[in-house]
Amino acid sequence: MLSRVANSIYWMNRYIERADNYARFISVNFNLALDLPPDVPEQWEPLIIATADNYIFQKHYDAPTRENVLYFMAFDVKNPNSILSCLLEARENARTIRESISREMWEYVNQIYWTVKDAAAESKSWELARYQGFLESIKTGSQLFYGIVDSTITRGEGWHFGRLGRLIERADKTTRFLDVKYFTLLPEIDAVGSPLDLMLWSSVLKSVSAYNMFRQQYQVMNPASIVDFLLLDKKFPRSVMHCIRQAEISLYEISGTAITNSYSNSAEKALSKLRSEVEFTEIKDIFTTGLHQYLDEFQQKNNAVGEEIFKTYFDLKPVINEEITANMVEQ
Repeated sequence: MLSRVANSIYWMNRYIERADNYARFISVNFNLALDLPPDVPEQWEPLIIATADNYIFQKHYDAPTRENVLYFMAFDVKNPNSILSCLLEARENARTIRESISREMWEYVNQIYWTVKDAAAESKSWELARYQGFLESIKTGSQLFYGIVDSTITRGEGWHFGRLGRLIERADKTTRFLDVKYFTLLPEIDAVGSPLDLMLWSSVLKSVSAYNMFRQQYQVMNPASIVDFLLLDKKFPRSVMHCIRQAEISLYEISGTAITNSYSNSAEKALSKLRSEVEFTEIKDIFTTGLHQYLDEFQQKNNAVGEEIFKTYFDLKPVINEEITANMVEQ
C-alpha cells in the first residue's frame, strides 16, 4: 500500500474518533448539569485544559463560559481539534483516497461533515437540549461510520491502518476523560469522597459509555475501581489497555511479523513497550505515582508511538540508487 494512502486512512480514522471524543468531552459537563446541586456552579475550563486546547482558547476568548467553550470545542475552525475541524480533515483525507475506500465510507464522511458545517451557522442560538441532541448525533454517527468500515472493508493493510489510528486516538482520549475529573475543582476539600465527588466520577463513566459495564463488574463505585476499569481492564473496548493491545495486533499484522516474535521496526518496539508497561501496572502503582502524572506520562509515550508510526510508514524517504551511490563513493 502506498504510504500516502495508508497515511490518509490512518488519519481519517483518528479524526473521526477525535470528533466522537470531543462530543463526549462536552457531554461530561452536560451530564453534570443534570445532576449537580443548584449551589454548585458549572465548570467548563477543565474541558479545554484536559484536551490541551487552553492556550489556543485563551488567544481568542476572554473567559471559559459555557457558550464560549461549547462553540470553541464544537464549531470553531480556529481550533484544529473542534468537531467541525476534525470532520473537515477526515473528509479531506477520505476525498484524496476515494479509490481505496468504499463508496459508503466516502458518502457518510461527506454527509456528516456538511451536516455539522450547516449546524455551525445557527448553533449560537441553540438551547441546551438542542446541543445535547447534536452531541448524541455525533456519537451515534461515529459508531455508524465504524459499522460501515467493518462491513465494507477487506481485512487488509488499509483496515488495519484505520483501526490502528482509531485505537491510538481512543487510548489518548480515555486518559484525558480522567484528567477532566482531575482539573474539576470541588467546592471544598471535605467534598473528596462525598456523593458530589462520586457524581463527578460517574459522569466520566457515562461520557465514555462505560457506566453500565462498570456496574456489572464492580459492586462499589470509588475512584480506584473507576481508574482501574478505564485504564487497565483488558475487555472493555474503551479502556487504555484494550486499545493499546488491539492497536499492537493491527500494527504487527501490517508488517506481517508474528506478534510472539521480536519486533521488526521502531513503531512495533515503541507500542509493544508501552503495552507491556500498561499491562504490568497495578492500580496501586498509578496512585503511588499520582494519577495526573501517570496520565501525563502515558500521553507523552502514546504520542511517541504515533511519531514512530509516522517515521516507519508515512515519512517519505529518498530512494537512493545503489549504482549512483557507489560511483559517488569512488569519486
